Amino acid sequence: METVSAREARERLAWVLDRVEAGEEVVIQRQGRPVARLVRPSSPFPGFPDRSGLRAELPPCGEGGAEAVRAGRDEERF
Repeated sequence: METVSAREARERLAWVLDRVEAGEEVVIQRQGRPVARLVRPSSPFPGFPDRSGLRAELPPCGEGGAEAVRAGRDEERF
C-alpha cells in the first residue's frame, strides 16, 4: 500500500493511477490524515446499455426543431 500526500498525488497523478492500475492500493493524505483510498475496481465498468434502436421505436414528431423555433418566432413578431 502506497501513501502519498494530496499535493504529491496531484503532482504525480499518472504515477498514482499506474500504481492503482497495477493492483496496488494508494491512500491519499491531507495534513497527515487519510482522506481517500484509491483501489482498482472489482469489476470493469459496465458501460451504457445499447440504445441504437431507440430512435426507430419513437413515433415521428412532425416538424423539426428548427421549423418549430422559426414558427414560434414569427408568431411573436406579427
